[in-house]
Amino acid sequence: MRIIRFFDEDDKECYGHNYQNGTANLLEGQLFGEPLKDTGRQARVKKLLAPLQPTAILCIGLNYREHAEETGTPLPKYPILFMKNPAALNHPGDPIVLPRLCLDPPEVDYETELAVVIGKPAKNVPAAEALNYVTGYTVGNDVSARRWQKHGGAGQWVRGKSFDTFCPLGPELVTTDEIPDPQSLQLRCILNNEVMQDANTSDMIFPVAELIEYLSGGTTLLPGTVILTGTPSGVGFTREPPVFLKPGDVVEVSIEGIGRLRNSVVSE
Repeated sequence: MRIIRFFDEDDKECYGHNYQNGTANLLEGQLFGEPLKDTGRQARVKKLLAPLQPTAILCIGLNYREHAEETGTPLPKYPILFMKNPAALNHPGDPIVLPRLCLDPPEVDYETELAVVIGKPAKNVPAAEALNYVTGYTVGNDVSARRWQKHGGAGQWVRGKSFDTFCPLGPELVTTDEIPDPQSLQLRCILNNEVMQDANTSDMIFPVAELIEYLSGGTTLLPGTVILTGTPSGVGFTREPPVFLKPGDVVEVSIEGIGRLRNSVVSE
């Protein structure tokens, strides 16, 4: 199933599927817990929302071999974990807002990522069982302020990753029955009609199942936890000259079989 979250014409938050031509089939139930069921009714979609409000956003750095190579960094022995503030969530079609703190010098980058959504409490989960704890996948953009990531955050990445609007997600949450193998998906980023990233999740250093095993070790992953699994090569700061987001840009990230997420860029 391909699930959307949206506001209807009465500004009521709803879940739906079979989204096309501005309408969707209404679902009832809960995204986590009671299964969502088709009501047999349709609703007009006034505004698309990110498919969930994450309980946590766990992010993995340097998880693609070619991306590690383009940064000149040795392949990590263990997954590199950082987090985003859940308040950084952004919706499909809403602008990425460049804070004044990030405009001089310009430094904000795009990062196409496969987003994994945990559907039930997961602790000490072995890799062989890990995908059973996933409710679905969506498209993510790990927008990153590089100066704050590398310098202004005192050596930690969270500050540069957590500005408001820096975590676009969506537009659909695609359930696992439609994505049997998350390690064979093509990812792309198109900035102002130019392809910037074009890679496959098969290039991941730590595949999804191993990430869940690692992250759940001694730690409960709550339903609604979003895992951003890393970005492939082609990010802006590695280019010559560097390419950073600026007001007026349009960035589109997409993943095969999951969807396409489009956001414009504005200044604060």
